[in-house]
Amino acid sequence: MLSIDDAFRKFKSRLELNDKEQQNASARQQEVRDFLDTKFKIDRSFLTGSYARWTKTKPLKDVDIFFVLKDDEKKNYRDKTPSAILDAFHSALLEKYEKKALKKQTRSINVDFGVVADVEDNTDYRVISVDVVPAFVAGDDYEIPDSDIGKWIKTNPKIHAEKATAAHQAYSNEWKGLVRMVKYWNNNPKHGEKPVKPSFLLEVMALECLHGGWGGNFDRELQALYATLADRIEDTWPDPAGLGPPVSNGMDASQKARAKELLTQASDEATRAIDHVRRGRNGEALQTWRNLFGPKFPLS
Repeated sequence: MLSIDDAFRKFKSRLELNDKEQQNASARQQEVRDFLDTKFKIDRSFLTGSYARWTKTKPLKDVDIFFVLKDDEKKNYRDKTPSAILDAFHSALLEKYEKKALKKQTRSINVDFGVVADVEDNTDYRVISVDVVPAFVAGDDYEIPDSDIGKWIKTNPKIHAEKATAAHQAYSNEWKGLVRMVKYWNNNPKHGEKPVKPSFLLEVMALECLHGGWGGNFDRELQALYATLADRIEDTWPDPAGLGPPVSNGMDASQKARAKELLTQASDEATRAIDHVRRGRNGEALQTWRNLFGPKFPLS
């Protein structure tokens, strides 16, 4: 029978991006870029966010693409409300994609490619959707629109990536794998609405909540992580780059209370799985982890 450690190693591998997925993500980026180049003056575009930090989980969706506009476009949009550039991008994308495939979001336009994951969360290595993020250069940083607060906010993907890399190295190169696992749990359809929003908040919290170094056991690491996340989900979590609004502003008090409840339940389930192993019930432990995470967690 599959050992718990081997199961988690296999689980971690299943959540990692492979070459085919990276090629498809790059092709989708270029597809959207080629079209938007005919509508706006774009200096460059690049894949960013959790995808670029290697903390993106499966199935692959909502991949962030920064579209850095040339300075010539500032006079058209930078002095207007953030919703103006989002409206313009949405209107332009309507010429290429169906209305049902587009969703205007707080800081981006989501483009859904109609790819549906199967029961095992496989997509034949295809990206389900991307988030198109308009941006302007602001010194060493970028400014992106935030329609919720009605302001342009600063961000720096490079700083986010550097912090993730440092945390990963400090945790014996297991940090990103643990983050992907918890993000996968967060995406489990059984929750209905995601418990923690945005998913980036889990990564931000993990920068502090995963500390002390890798202990050597995935099950105990995750039990402790869920417990700590539950204990601190109601805290204020600043932008790691120190530029934008707190990442925890994405949830109100009732949403945080719900997240706390579900994170606590996850910690309790992890405790039960660990107890199954202690009592020699390896199969029951595997099934408990599978029930917690979803179909990517292996039973054999």
